[in-house]
Amino acid sequence: MKNNHEAYNLVFGISIYDIFGFTSHQYRSHDSNPGRVKVSFGGVCRNIAENMARMGAKTKFISVLGNDEKGKSILKHSKSIHVDMSDSLIVEGASTPTYVAILDEKGEMVSAIVDIDVDHHLTPEFIDSKSAIIEGAEYMFFGADNPQILEYIVKKYDKKTKFVLDPVSAAKATMIKHLLPYFHTIKPNRHEAEVLCGFKIKTIDDVRRAGKYFLSLGIQHVFISLDADGVYYCTSEEEGVVKPNQVDVVNVTGAGDSFIAGVGYSYLNQLSVLETVKLAQTMAIITISHEETIHPEMELNHVKEKMDEIDWSITIF
Repeated sequence: MKNNHEAYNLVFGISIYDIFGFTSHQYRSHDSNPGRVKVSFGGVCRNIAENMARMGAKTKFISVLGNDEKGKSILKHSKSIHVDMSDSLIVEGASTPTYVAILDEKGEMVSAIVDIDVDHHLTPEFIDSKSAIIEGAEYMFFGADNPQILEYIVKKYDKKTKFVLDPVSAAKATMIKHLLPYFHTIKPNRHEAEVLCGFKIKTIDDVRRAGKYFLSLGIQHVFISLDADGVYYCTSEEEGVVKPNQVDVVNVTGAGDSFIAGVGYSYLNQLSVLETVKLAQTMAIITISHEETIHPEMELNHVKEKMDEIDWSITIF
């Protein structure tokens, strides 16, 4: 730890103001549909930061927002859950990143609009103005939403802190695979891992081959989500698969975000790799048991209790 008393994780990425419209009857295009509207705060990195802070980990989050009511509401919410967004970029006159979706009576999306134009205000000059925050972090967490700025950060601040990557999607993974040697930790799912390693992953032997490939690049910790088959993990000294049995699923959205947050909490608290996987998976299990992307009762004691209740299948190689 750089300074154990003040140790913190830094998350970098987009905050999104989500607006969802749900029709109560059969959806009609080109018409006004009766229903209900729900507003929430999203974005992979914002979700990671919130889950991490809810666990009690000291968390700083650098994002970009417009100086509008949407941005102000995100800042107010973050303050209430102890996510420090004071180093974020606030752009006068810009719109905070917004996602608007319309869902029909079956819950299927029929249309959506994404407004993240403010993202281009994140420049190397802004990043360098936050150099002390970056270098002071124990770990810095990314999605792959802004490949150009991500590349600038990992090259400019290489070895100044430890970088953790959630590729977010297979399409985005393609754009950052050349940067893998800069990362301490990666957490792809099976499809993202295939893009990053360049071969199909169908068997456990394929997964292990992928893990060895990532380690050969200099990555120190690899976590690959195998969906219902659990999570594969490997370091230079440990390798295995941890699978929870009998998981109840309500909404899978946000599971990966909470897993990464669990990794961040575990790193700050110096848990073993195996305990890290179990705790992170427990957070993901809690997340998917609720209709909200972030479980309203996510906190350390609840996670510990749930982790002890879960029937785990653990395979050590």
